[in-house]
Amino acid sequence: MTKRRQERMSVEIQRFLAQILMEQIKDPRVDLSTVSVTRVDVSPDLGHARIHISVLGNEEKQQQTMKVLEKAKGFVRTELAKGIQLRHAPELEFRLDKSIEHGIRISSLLEEIKQDEETGKKP
Repeated sequence: MTKRRQERMSVEIQRFLAQILMEQIKDPRVDLSTVSVTRVDVSPDLGHARIHISVLGNEEKQQQTMKVLEKAKGFVRTELAKGIQLRHAPELEFRLDKSIEHGIRISSLLEEIKQDEETGKKP
């Protein structure tokens, strides 16, 4: 496969996965409004897709969300195949992505440092 097709498939899979998660998975244990698909990496043969999922919340909420997604993997794969109209849907692998959470933490630390400097300069 060409690199361009691989990138287009990544974008399409990411778009459809976000739609499937928001509209079709109805699990009362998980608030899927705090879940986002941050990145999708597709293998060159389009046989495997690694999906990076960001979940806002505490560690317990993140783990429970990942368990629900693992159990719904077959359903998500079937819906993905219908939506993209692929002959063979890729095997899905969900990974927890903490980059957004990490970015929020860094931003709050920088804001805290800025406030400390401003209060320190005033006599």
